[in-house]
Amino acid sequence: MLKGVGGSSISSYVKLPEICIEEHQLEQGFPTSVTPDYVPFQVWDSLQGLSTYVRMMLSTQALLSAIGVGEKSATVIGATFQWFLRDLTGMLGGVLFTCYQGSNLDSNAKMWRLVADLMNDLGMLMDLVSPLFPSAFVFIVCIGSLSRSFTGVASGATRAALTQHFALENNAADIAAKEGSQETLATMIGMALGMLLARITIGHSFAIWISFLSLTMFHMYANYKAVCCLSLNNLNCERCSIVLSHFLKTGQVLSPKQVSSMEHVLPLWMTPWSPKGGDSLYKRVHLGVRVSSLDSLAMINLLQSAGSHYKKEKYLLQQKGGTVRIITHKDSVAADILQSFIHALVMAKLDDQDGSISSESQSWMAKHYEVFLLKLQSSGWKTERLLSSSVVWRANWLVDYSTDKDD
Repeated sequence: MLKGVGGSSISSYVKLPEICIEEHQLEQGFPTSVTPDYVPFQVWDSLQGLSTYVRMMLSTQALLSAIGVGEKSATVIGATFQWFLRDLTGMLGGVLFTCYQGSNLDSNAKMWRLVADLMNDLGMLMDLVSPLFPSAFVFIVCIGSLSRSFTGVASGATRAALTQHFALENNAADIAAKEGSQETLATMIGMALGMLLARITIGHSFAIWISFLSLTMFHMYANYKAVCCLSLNNLNCERCSIVLSHFLKTGQVLSPKQVSSMEHVLPLWMTPWSPKGGDSLYKRVHLGVRVSSLDSLAMINLLQSAGSHYKKEKYLLQQKGGTVRIITHKDSVAADILQSFIHALVMAKLDDQDGSISSESQSWMAKHYEVFLLKLQSSGWKTERLLSSSVVWRANWLVDYSTDKDD
């Protein structure tokens, strides 16, 4: 207790350390510093990670046994060469996968996150199968390494995209650090349980396979639940198509949470029976078309439209055979790409109706586009850019405004 002037006690100061401690805890900002889908995603993600490391002990045990660990006839140089081929295949696969799909990982983070874990399951399955086929051992483990290389690239890229999504207060580094700690904890627990399971099932092939397949099924389920928890508020091609189709019907904009239950989390060719209400309108739009790929008639129509319908826009649209092609200007920015894609979706929607598609779509854009963007923003969507594959091909054209002719 502190003494004041005249010997009086000042007992209210005693509580100050407790108040300071409480304020320090609130500065972290949880849960308002992260999106509402952060906690359920982390729960399912930790569970799937736990099952992964338990299974990893079983697959690693089988792989080392196939290489010859513990066998007198096995040579160090032989095992080293087999491991080298395995790692080399994985490295080459990772480089090729990045070149082929690198620009698509950000726009379809949910799908590629799930596909990455499925490829990891395939890789561990190959390791477990490898001892059963000694003559094809190198080929099997190389296939497994190739699968895991896809996992490494896709998982790392999508993890960065999801971390940015979770961060509401520019705290992506803090979230990444905590997620790393959670993964480390899950790894340690999974490895301990995996070692125990490997010791119990050693020499019992049936028990090993039952354990592995059961954990794999749980891993796939946990991953599916994890990505289904995500309500991403960035507009990619499919989400943009879903939101616009609903707006054209009702005049209202769906929220990110509503759209998350309608979009596909697996490639469309893997889920032809999917009951989800996703919209496939975006598949009729081709973004960033190369001008030289158009025929002469299409080029003439394109030049005419540049001087009449698209004087101020940094893009051109060409509709043919039920598809809409977008030619982007070399000076177009992210907002122009988003506008061109929405314009193309409107044109594709009007394709089945009578009348002039170009003029009707232009009229709709002039009257409703700004309103549509405002409603998107008020519903929680980010409208700064469209998440899509990189637009490689761009064109340049000049419009003479004095004579309304394309220069």
